[in-house]
Amino acid sequence: MRLTIACPEALRDDANQLAMVLGFGPDDAATYGGPNWQDAGGNLYACASLPVSDTFTTTAQSGLQRPAWDTDNHVNMAAANRAQAALVFSLTPVTAMPDKLTACAGDDGLATLAAMGLTQVEVYV
Repeated sequence: MRLTIACPEALRDDANQLAMVLGFGPDDAATYGGPNWQDAGGNLYACASLPVSDTFTTTAQSGLQRPAWDTDNHVNMAAANRAQAALVFSLTPVTAMPDKLTACAGDDGLATLAAMGLTQVEVYV
């Protein structure tokens, strides 16, 4: 299954901590990069689209454990838990929410983002 996730700009740091817990290592701290997607209200999102296992959604909604690779406490577990609390899963596209990590299943990430009400924008920093 492919998940496409819309991460509101304000949740990016916390969401990247969650990505490290659910992912493979410290490189997952860059899962949500620049906020280059926008909803109709002007809210900015960083997005990711990735293939996941059949058990991913259950794991992502279960109690979080510090990853075995994180022997130096690199992951901020409080931030990861905040991101997990904001996580919403749907098997069909739903509108992205500016206070939630919205994760939708769909074979085409770009089509899923469009169905979530997001359009790509250029962000100048």
